[in-house]
Amino acid sequence: MCGLVGLVCPDEHAAQAARADVDASLRCQRHRGPDESGTWQGGEVVFGFNRLAIIDIEHSHQPLHWGPEESPGRYTINFNGEIYNYLELRAELTAQYGARFETDGDTETIVAAYHYLGPAAVSRLRGMFAFLIWDSERKVVFGARDPFGIKPLYYATGASGTAFSSEKKSVLALADFLGVSQDLDRRALQHYLTLQYVPEPASLQTGVRRIESGTSFTLTPGGQVVAERYFPASFKVRGVNSEAQANALYDEITAALRDSVAKHMRADVTVGSFLSGGIDSTVIAALAKEHNPDLLTFTTGFERQGYSEVDVAAESAAAIGVKHVVRTVSAQEMMDSLPLITWYLDDPVADPALVPLWFIAREARRHVKVVLSGEGADELFGGYTIYREPLSLAPFDKVPGALRKAMGKVSTKIPQGVRGKDLLRRGALTLEERYYGNARIFLDDHLRSVLRTYSPSVSHQDVTAQPYRESQAWDPVTRMQHVDLFTWLRGDILVKADKMTMANSLELRVPFLDPEVFAVASQIPSELKITKDTTKFALRKAIRDIVPAHVLNRRKLGFPVPIRHWLRDEMHDWAVAHVQASQTDQYLDKHAVLRIIEEHRSGILDHSRRIWALLVFMIWHGIFVEGRIVPEVPEPHYPVKL
Repeated sequence: MCGLVGLVCPDEHAAQAARADVDASLRCQRHRGPDESGTWQGGEVVFGFNRLAIIDIEHSHQPLHWGPEESPGRYTINFNGEIYNYLELRAELTAQYGARFETDGDTETIVAAYHYLGPAAVSRLRGMFAFLIWDSERKVVFGARDPFGIKPLYYATGASGTAFSSEKKSVLALADFLGVSQDLDRRALQHYLTLQYVPEPASLQTGVRRIESGTSFTLTPGGQVVAERYFPASFKVRGVNSEAQANALYDEITAALRDSVAKHMRADVTVGSFLSGGIDSTVIAALAKEHNPDLLTFTTGFERQGYSEVDVAAESAAAIGVKHVVRTVSAQEMMDSLPLITWYLDDPVADPALVPLWFIAREARRHVKVVLSGEGADELFGGYTIYREPLSLAPFDKVPGALRKAMGKVSTKIPQGVRGKDLLRRGALTLEERYYGNARIFLDDHLRSVLRTYSPSVSHQDVTAQPYRESQAWDPVTRMQHVDLFTWLRGDILVKADKMTMANSLELRVPFLDPEVFAVASQIPSELKITKDTTKFALRKAIRDIVPAHVLNRRKLGFPVPIRHWLRDEMHDWAVAHVQASQTDQYLDKHAVLRIIEEHRSGILDHSRRIWALLVFMIWHGIFVEGRIVPEVPEPHYPVKL
């Protein structure tokens, strides 16, 4: 787990002149790799790297050079992530092609696989990754990002070349050199206020984009990025017509998870695990303990009843026999830390859960260098309560189309907060119209009230159209999962997981998001994912002998954060002060924002998620546009020898 910067210039002279700029751009992502740092220039390319040493610590330095016997040093690779099946791939490449390796790490495996297998090599990698490979003979860069988007990769192309980086701020540090725009993208802002994140491939600034998840690409000096999706994330649901077939499927799930966790435990440093009160992190921790009897687990919560899973997590830790560390977070800590956290984010993400995640990552880093976590289980196995919506809205499917539209119009006349209004509104819509992920922050009428330049042409369907086209033949629940894989998972869940852990130089690994686990999960029929009583039915069956009984059928809490209460009390004046100081008048009606805050304080409506989304954007703007807010970024320093 590391941070990379890559610059591809039109000619070698420009690359030589830019080396100092690349070196400077590395400094603002030092937290991603405090163990080693350096730059390399060769031909038209400059690579910079910050390393967090996890595997083959004494070797595998990057940028790493590799080549076959007849052309040593032909390739140079810049790689952020981990490849968990690298031992098996090394053995295969050696047996079939006579590949030779000089290190014991996974980095060489990627570039050797590319040499012998070509671009198809990327489909053989089990892991999380974003990498650049420079082929000095063909004068081409080949790169890729992992299937689910666990590791980020930003890029920008201008007259002076193309820059890539693990962090957007490093690309922005090269913006003047490249000659790319840093203007705010108003369409991306409107999407952000609707979805609570900026959807790929955009960023909140027009000149910077992202390589999408499951995509590989090529780039020649002076050319444009040519991308191709190699991982379509297709669900291939199979029929399960008997108890024996169902039990066989549950056994396949268990085996895939056990194998994935075993491979995710590969490291030359200590591996711990996050542990909440849910089944996802609990099964990961329980399986991890099979490989490390002294496993250390970590959880976080709040000193407010109903907003903490600390007690359940402690009970789970005791049941599976692991040591446990708890970190509680106060309202004041959230307020004090939000500017620094927003700096680490690069683009605003209005998920309050990322704040306690930052605190528990900071605590975990004092003890370990790697943690496992349960992200991805909900998207793969059908864990969100919203996935049950097709069941509750099934009666609307029998209503003629014209009448359904009329019902939708009636819902607009019902006052906000009246029970049944949203059910009627959603029942009048098709799946494509109503579902665009777990978060719905601002609806259109709310957006009109706060945005200076609201555009009716900007729709969530800009983001979801392709996943829906790809899934037309599937059932509604599976289609919702497919949409989430390309929106919610990579836009919110994995962004906060990567940014908040790497902010603390902590590597986070997600065993659920493994191609082999997905291959099994993608076959589960909807009736074994969602029932009238529960979600993740098949997963619960598969892990019933691994997870403690008190967790197995527990209702999903979703890691709630008490901002609804705090924004009425402890955080109210702080929120108002941020709004008043913000210089975002060209984008937002600040009087409308202040009105929303007061409506929330009075208890008229719960606006907490909308207020939070606005505050995060205003703080982001204060840091990256105004320069008014300057967080004090600490130098990575960890007293524990790891």
